[in-house]
Amino acid sequence: MKLPLQITVRNMSLSDAARALIQEKAAKLDTVNDGIIGCRVVVEVPHRHQHQGISYNVRIDLTVPGSEVVIKREPHEDLYVAIRDAFDAARRRLQDYQHRQRGEVKAHEESPLARVTKLFQADGYGFLETPDGREIYFHNHSVLNGGFDHLDIGMEVRFVEEEGEQGPQASTVIPAKKS
Repeated sequence: MKLPLQITVRNMSLSDAARALIQEKAAKLDTVNDGIIGCRVVVEVPHRHQHQGISYNVRIDLTVPGSEVVIKREPHEDLYVAIRDAFDAARRRLQDYQHRQRGEVKAHEESPLARVTKLFQADGYGFLETPDGREIYFHNHSVLNGGFDHLDIGMEVRFVEEEGEQGPQASTVIPAKKS
């Protein structure tokens, strides 16, 4: 880290052991990403109602080149668990950040196109034809957002194929966006 670790404590006192744990976990983040500019950790006990026990919030703000990564976990009754969970989440977020920076994020493949060839509105099903000439069955419940009634013969759709009891069927059908 280019800047020293900042630890802020609110509405409580922090033991030397907990402070040492935070310093150790922050140092380990540097091994995940050596480009961390700064790390601020806030440990607090939020105002509590009388019927609730003490819970600890741990928030981590990491400054990295060109961005800031903020981690705020759900409060936990055990301070050491709250610290561990927050730093585990910070490690994962830093790894995700590195993958995005390197362009290693998976590009999701777009679902294939097909045309509606047969519609049986009264019975609630129809058939699609793929560009390679295969026929795919679909049920009205497969069409997203209740769009079955808005389908027409010849309409282009995107679909997700699965194997049904009687052959290929579309588990999801989405009308294709018009370009």
